[in-house]
Amino acid sequence: MRYDVLTLFPEMFRGVLGNSILKKAEEKQLVSYNIVDFRSYSQDKHQRVDDYPYGGGGGMVLTPQPIFDAIDDLTKDNPSAKRRIILLCPQGERYTQKKAEQLVEYDQLIFICGHYEGYDERIREHLVTDEISIGDYVLTGGELGAMVIIDSVTRLLSGVLGNETSAVTDSFSTGLLEYPHYTRPVEFRGLKVPDILLSGHHKNIEEWRHRESIKRTLERRPDLLNERELTEREKKWIEILNEEDKN
Repeated sequence: MRYDVLTLFPEMFRGVLGNSILKKAEEKQLVSYNIVDFRSYSQDKHQRVDDYPYGGGGGMVLTPQPIFDAIDDLTKDNPSAKRRIILLCPQGERYTQKKAEQLVEYDQLIFICGHYEGYDERIREHLVTDEISIGDYVLTGGELGAMVIIDSVTRLLSGVLGNETSAVTDSFSTGLLEYPHYTRPVEFRGLKVPDILLSGHHKNIEEWRHRESIKRTLERRPDLLNERELTEREKKWIEILNEEDKN
């Protein structure tokens, strides 16, 4: 996976990409990061990349020329590569685990991180393949959103995580929130690990974890259950849990 990030603040990425799982993924040559200051593509003698909006209004708007030229440069060596060009934007689709699972299928992800009031509409209409928002709030720029997406996609790549099942069972990957986890000691300050997890009966443990995922999702994100095609067993569990909640 190759990541190219167009930003005015490349230094923001050093700490995030240079540590933990993201750094190890690069060391294993599973990913490559190319952080580009798109100001270097500006044809303005002062390297300006923004201008006042036509029609008036507050704020400045990113001009199309530096972004178009940067994209041309980043795609010229392999024009047929399987890639997505992602605009980080509050108007974009809300980012989800499902979207991360779609993006991991590509060879190259190019991120456009804007600042100021917005983008020239020609960037949006004629360059990008995806507009993504990481939440219903406004940030000062797209950098944090790009970092979030890079992190969530990278951990899905084969060989990145030490345990290959970790990403599969994460919250949202199954359409449910993840079940509770416990580790040593068995008892801590009078609080004990559930007996089922100490039983060694793997089938019963899996059923307990599945039920706990249903329970946690019902309590914290019931909207996710509306989007899931529930099995008869899951429906029964939800019915029992609702009855227990009433009592």
